[in-house]
Amino acid sequence: MDIKILGIVGSPVKKGNAESFLLEALKAAEACGGVTTELISLAGKEIRECKHCNWCVTKQSEGKFCNQSDDMTELYPKLLEADGLLLCTPVYSTRLSGYLANFLDRCRIFAHGNYYKGKLINKVGGALAVSWYRHLGGEEALITIITLYLIQGIIPVAPHIGLGAPTGAVGLSSEGGTGVFNPKERTGVLRDEYGLIGARNLAQRLVEVTRLVKAGQEAVKAEAGKTPQTA
Repeated sequence: MDIKILGIVGSPVKKGNAESFLLEALKAAEACGGVTTELISLAGKEIRECKHCNWCVTKQSEGKFCNQSDDMTELYPKLLEADGLLLCTPVYSTRLSGYLANFLDRCRIFAHGNYYKGKLINKVGGALAVSWYRHLGGEEALITIITLYLIQGIIPVAPHIGLGAPTGAVGLSSEGGTGVFNPKERTGVLRDEYGLIGARNLAQRLVEVTRLVKAGQEAVKAEAGKTPQTA
């Protein structure tokens, strides 16, 4: 059964730690077989904050998601097409990035829109974060992403116990999470083997659950389409 996993990284830095961490997870998903992935970086994209104008509540129609015209317009259909989601954020100040925060706020249209409300229900989602320090916001950022998943009806998954955080996977971009800066090292997260194990396991778990959900949906459709037998 083929599935599509969409990865979105909310970092202003292209090919930095957060993007590299997400890429490792997507590679692990592809290695499961029958999986296509796409990585989208929010770096350089124009994603304005949600203005809470409530246009989406009453004026949505097919292909018309939001009253604002920016780069979210091209991202909304990709969210609909995906079977599973992996969202990754850098942690700069004890929480998820402003880039990803704007993106998540703009996904409000799937929770309250008159046309697109509920369209993300039963997709499967995983959360990743990259932190400079070991204990400075990584899990808090994951919890924020997981909370959004729950609001949207997205099924959250986490790595198997002992292979990551209970809510996802956190990578450390400084050596050992100590905060020691190495100006020559652009992607220090790739040295965090334990974090990488968590990210890869999260992706594998995402594929596993996504396949189960998709198989269940197809079985329900098949059952509903059967012609009732008459005596």
